[in-house]
Amino acid sequence: MEKTLYDGRGRPVAYIAGDNEMSIYLWSGHAVAYIVGENLYGWNGQHIGWFVNGVLYNRRGQRAGSIGSKCPFALYAAPAKYAKYAKYAKYARYAAYARPGLSSSYSQEPFEDFLKSGAVGRV
Repeated sequence: MEKTLYDGRGRPVAYIAGDNEMSIYLWSGHAVAYIVGENLYGWNGQHIGWFVNGVLYNRRGQRAGSIGSKCPFALYAAPAKYAKYAKYAKYARYAAYARPGLSSSYSQEPFEDFLKSGAVGRV
């Protein structure tokens, strides 16, 4: 089952695909990240954060985005999805960082930029 991911203002930015890899796609159809346990990895193999109880956190422990039920703001309607692009081969995963204390405040970095930091190729 696919889950929409929202930024700190309730805008839909990406979604978690209903596949076995827990792939995260932008609305443009590009796969940019995936979830392994609580760890969030970019397609480039970099550990970019955590996915804990429906909230995505950056490496500083700040909120980057969340599923709708965890977003503290009114939600915007999700746009139509583009067709998914073929996925690049995943790069080898780097070791995960130690998890910091998790904050309830949102990062100043736009959620889409956060996710794109894990992309491979042009996005």
